[in-house]
Amino acid sequence: MGYLIRETTKEERERIVAESIGNVDGACDGCAAGMIDMYQPYIDGIKELRDINMEFRASYVSGEIDKEDRTGCGYQ
Repeated sequence: MGYLIRETTKEERERIVAESIGNVDGACDGCAAGMIDMYQPYIDGIKELRDINMEFRASYVSGEIDKEDRTGCGYQ
């Protein structure tokens, strides 16, 4: 079984996301539900997993934090 939208049904995509994230109902901090929302375009057949993950990583690495807020090494 593949993971591409064209290789899966909506039900299979829901299962893939649920198995990948883990027990959403048992999460006490509420962040797992947000992860499900992030992957909803994949479940709905709009975006591939690869695209969603790349967008997430791009916003994480892009430096949305102001340089003044950074502490630590001198490579700022």
